[in-house]
Amino acid sequence: MTPRAEELLTLTLQGLYCPAGDFHIDPLRPVSRALVTHGHADHARPGHAHVLATSQTLDIMALRYGETHAQTTQAAAYGEAIRIGDVSVRFIPAGHVLGSAQIVIERGGLRLVVTGDYKRGEDPTCAAFECVPCDVFISEATFGLPVFRHPPIRDEIAKLIASTQLFPDRAHLVGAYALGKAQRMIALLRAQGYDRPIWLHGALEKLSDYYVAQGIDLGPLRKVAAADRATLAGEIVICPPSAMQDRWSRKFPDPIACFASGWMRVRARARQKGVELPLVVSDHADWDDLIATIRETGAGEVWLTHGEADALAHWCAGEGIAARPLNLLGYGEEEAQS
Repeated sequence: MTPRAEELLTLTLQGLYCPAGDFHIDPLRPVSRALVTHGHADHARPGHAHVLATSQTLDIMALRYGETHAQTTQAAAYGEAIRIGDVSVRFIPAGHVLGSAQIVIERGGLRLVVTGDYKRGEDPTCAAFECVPCDVFISEATFGLPVFRHPPIRDEIAKLIASTQLFPDRAHLVGAYALGKAQRMIALLRAQGYDRPIWLHGALEKLSDYYVAQGIDLGPLRKVAAADRATLAGEIVICPPSAMQDRWSRKFPDPIACFASGWMRVRARARQKGVELPLVVSDHADWDDLIATIRETGAGEVWLTHGEADALAHWCAGEGIAARPLNLLGYGEEEAQS
């Protein structure tokens, strides 16, 4: 007899829980067994007894939280079937950041897919998203409104390169989240022929070094020292978004504030943040990719973990797909950098 989805995955105070395997997915609090989709802090938290994730996600958690972030860990290779209790699980590329994965749960002919965060746009720094046909699709909905249609990524990178040529006497400070977004911006700049050194805020150095150690070519990188800032006219400097409002940014020559985020589609938000050059570069699926992916999975049921879940659930209902927002709290805390 085929089990019901609610028998395989249920909602607890710690987040999504699989009773048949006795594990949580991206739990919000320390648990005995955690399956982690990727290394962003709103999904990967320290303190679990056991963590199962891709090797790169485990490395990233160790870099961020220390080697003792969990009592024990186990690395899952992409596509490897792992038996946990009465269910089989697989980790499938999510295309979000290095090491990110969707988690496929199967039992008795029923298949559920938990996406974590995902995107389908170009990214030279991580494995591309793979769509898995399923019965129940548990998706994020960060940009689950029709207004969020990301422009071609290469056009946004071209805008940045053109601005450095137009304003050679000004430094370009690009706000980008430390894990994934910063490295993707660098790789996309390289893909479009930008071969000058790219300067990094110190907070981005450790993770960028890890990407390079994983074989991802980011070209010449330089760490910004205090004495360098006044000399970086015409250069691209990648920094955490918070640094753009900090005293650290004031020593650069007439800096142009740039911000790489899907939220830059909302011009009012760019103005509020004082962004002179908004770059619509997101590590999440936009509206078109969200609905295309739901269709491609063939799922008859969709659960929405976080983001603009109500609007996407309404679209699903119009397509004859059963859908419900889970209204999970605790995810999306870093979405302002998405």
